[in-house]
Amino acid sequence: MELKWIDVQEIAIELCDARPDVDPTQLRFTELRQWVLELDGFSDDPDHCNEKILEAIQQAWIDEAE
Repeated sequence: MELKWIDVQEIAIELCDARPDVDPTQLRFTELRQWVLELDGFSDDPDHCNEKILEAIQQAWIDEAE
């Protein structure tokens, strides 16, 4: 699966699976951004990320973890 920044829900699911011991409410955006870039299948331009996208990914991860 090829992931892009707009695939917020899919990214959150992948992060939840890859890092089950992480509390997504305690993440710094710099850490979150790096983890997204490291996901298998992620293939978008790192410069296309912004705070709004990271907030959406973080919230989707929080929702997924509940």
